[in-house]
Amino acid sequence: MAGLAAPHLAGAQAGGTVWRIQTVWPGGVGLRVFQDWCASIAEKTGGELRFESVPPGDLPDDLKLYDALKAGLLDAVNPFTIYAQQLFPAAAFLTSYPMGLRNPHEWDVFYYSLGGLEIARELYAAQGLHFVGPIHSGPNIIHSKVPIRSIDDFRGRKMRMPGGMVADVFTAIGAEVFSIPGPEIFAALEDGTIDVADYVGPAVNYDQGFSKVTKYISMGPPGFMSLYQPVDLMDLTVAKPAWDALSPRMKQFVEMETHVYSDLHHAAIQAADQEAWAKFVADGTEVTRLSDEDVRLMTGVAVPIWFDYAGRDDASQRIFRIQLDYMMSGSLGYVDPAQVEWLTKAI
Repeated sequence: MAGLAAPHLAGAQAGGTVWRIQTVWPGGVGLRVFQDWCASIAEKTGGELRFESVPPGDLPDDLKLYDALKAGLLDAVNPFTIYAQQLFPAAAFLTSYPMGLRNPHEWDVFYYSLGGLEIARELYAAQGLHFVGPIHSGPNIIHSKVPIRSIDDFRGRKMRMPGGMVADVFTAIGAEVFSIPGPEIFAALEDGTIDVADYVGPAVNYDQGFSKVTKYISMGPPGFMSLYQPVDLMDLTVAKPAWDALSPRMKQFVEMETHVYSDLHHAAIQAADQEAWAKFVADGTEVTRLSDEDVRLMTGVAVPIWFDYAGRDDASQRIFRIQLDYMMSGSLGYVDPAQVEWLTKAI
């Protein structure tokens, strides 16, 4: 896997285009993989294109990266796609949402076979941006000071959640939801502002010190790590002037490299997660799991919220209709027609 790459562009000229690019990873394996990938681009293109990784904290926080792109402070960003909800409502369906598509390959099917990539690019273009493609990370998990053994245990808990549909689902089951930036979660857990926190996966969360301020990790049933965000998608988004300035050949290279980076990033995150689990156990962290009955109950909570978000604009309806048909198909069977029959008129 380490040698995987898009074809080198032999004969490319040095002294070419430099993109200033920033990721939202604050540290750990995610940041290391991103920086290594950026450093590889100049060699692969013979210097025709270089990625200059802008250190975290040098520019506005991760929720303002799109403004930095539009202002010309950055040429490209590597955000969690869920943040694009600040740009347009349909972004809620461009990344993992509670009880929706559950595995990386299902999102690849949506983007690359069912028209998702084309729709995403239409929406980003209207914002003066270019969506190159999705980048796989891993499931988000929940750290807690108290054991969570059923969805009823979330009731009354002060929880950090990323906002949007995820926050709405947990609010509906009785949690008090707070939106707190990633770098501030540790302090919020430590000082008691919150007692439960969603963030990304085990490796990054261990590096953030979460085992020092929580005793439990809440997971879904075996094989379903996260009910609310089972595939945390990132992406490569580029300012349209920077994208338009590339040659057709270089655009194709960047698209191919985004596939490469997605594979390398996903694999590296999962490998680091395996090491992190042992560290959590050594620190005395207990993993608790929700049940299949909790999956059924949370699906009942989530489905009306899906339809509420899908009804917010035409683009949301268009994307969700594709995903709902896929989830109801023989390929997946995640949704029984009877669960949504009374709501389908909304879309």
